[in-house]
Amino acid sequence: MTITTEMVKELRAATGAGVLDCRKALEAAEGDFNKAVTILREKGLAAAAKKSGREAKEGLIGHYIHQGAKVGALIEVNCETDFVARTQEFQTLVRDLAMQVVAARAQYLSPDEVPAAVIEQEKAIYRAQLADEKKPEPVIERIIEGKLAKFYEEVCLLEQPFIKDSTIKVKDLIMSYIAKLGENIRVRRFVRFAVGE
Repeated sequence: MTITTEMVKELRAATGAGVLDCRKALEAAEGDFNKAVTILREKGLAAAAKKSGREAKEGLIGHYIHQGAKVGALIEVNCETDFVARTQEFQTLVRDLAMQVVAARAQYLSPDEVPAAVIEQEKAIYRAQLADEKKPEPVIERIIEGKLAKFYEEVCLLEQPFIKDSTIKVKDLIMSYIAKLGENIRVRRFVRFAVGE
């Protein structure tokens, strides 16, 4: 199949990928637009995974104050260059992440940051809940691990479903921006404020 300039333009408008990448994706997909989009997404996410190890010292401090000014958040999101930090896409991401902190009440950034004492306390609660169950110990351990994963989804920002699209996690949202902007992006820290808390 012949790949036309119009097809390349349409794919480029939809994905933001380079002209040559769009042409190669269309050729690999034999002109199928949806397959070409998938190829570009896979290529972008693979490249994003490589970039996630790079140092990120630039960025922004973002904020979100909810209507009524009773709850708000500050968040520091880093990228590699000041150029990317000033883009509309990056600023939108930072605002969305600050809104996520307010709405979803994140307490920790990732499971690594949850103190061991908190994890042990949660496990003890789950064990107490399962005490009357007549299940073998390995099964109980798997149930506890599943409940712990659910706990992380509630309290860890990167594990939470994104408030604007619950089909993806916050960490996947950030990875999509790494692919789109071509730089490593990471949340360094955040704090949530609520009147009276």
